[in-house]
Amino acid sequence: MYIEVRLYATLRRYYPSWIAGVSSVEVQADSRVSDLLNTMKIDMAEVHIIMINGVSSTLDSALQVGDRVGLFPAVGGG
Repeated sequence: MYIEVRLYATLRRYYPSWIAGVSSVEVQADSRVSDLLNTMKIDMAEVHIIMINGVSSTLDSALQVGDRVGLFPAVGGG
């Protein structure tokens, strides 16, 4: 199944060719966010905020066909 993945800020370095950090990714039917990160070879320790269809989620959240997943690193500033 395919889901839309959006990478934000420093996570975009994993896929610099993605336009605006967005692309479709194919995952197995019973995948969770942690499976997605493994498939994409993204270090889970770098992902601090996960949004699925605009709702805060976790690494254990199940993915469904057509989901929109946003992955954010730690946010800082001052």
